[in-house]
Amino acid sequence: MKNIVILISGGGSNMLAIVKTAKRESWAAKYQAQVAAVISNQADAQGLVLAAQHGIATESLDHKAFASREAFDAALMQRIDHYSTPGNPPLVLLAGFMRILSPGFVNHYGGRLVNIHPSLLPAFPGLHTHQRAIDAGCKVAGATVHLVTPELDHGPILAQAVVPVLPGDTAELLATRVLTQEHLIYPQAVAKLFQNM
Repeated sequence: MKNIVILISGGGSNMLAIVKTAKRESWAAKYQAQVAAVISNQADAQGLVLAAQHGIATESLDHKAFASREAFDAALMQRIDHYSTPGNPPLVLLAGFMRILSPGFVNHYGGRLVNIHPSLLPAFPGLHTHQRAIDAGCKVAGATVHLVTPELDHGPILAQAVVPVLPGDTAELLATRVLTQEHLIYPQAVAKLFQNM
């Protein structure tokens, strides 16, 4: 059985979409995969409560307790690697994990570290993507699932979804429409990744 470890910082809606998909018997049987754990850098992340309600192991690791990003990442790697099985290192999914990861961490999970970003990359990497799309006069916006590389919000694209930017849109309205698509494409991208593993 292949293990998935999901990293979150907040509400965990994308995590929940993946957990619900992975809990389907047909999905678990086809891909021989399961969500083994959800880890957050915020002890009070609502997503930890949701994961526990679905019988998923949860952990928190406070990044503020470490002297450097590299020290936090090293401790996080130890927690994640605990979920390795013989010959099967875990697939690591970033689902609203609001930490920039060190090159050492990214390289350790090369080809097995996936992120979802709320824009049509390569447009609008970083934060405030929805407002930036509105300010730029974009007619469409969306979300991207991609493999993580040391360069922020870059890396091979696995899936994208497009939504229209409507007249009168606010960043919040656009974010809500994009999020519904994120919940669809992230589990699909994970499934495609398992097909190629």
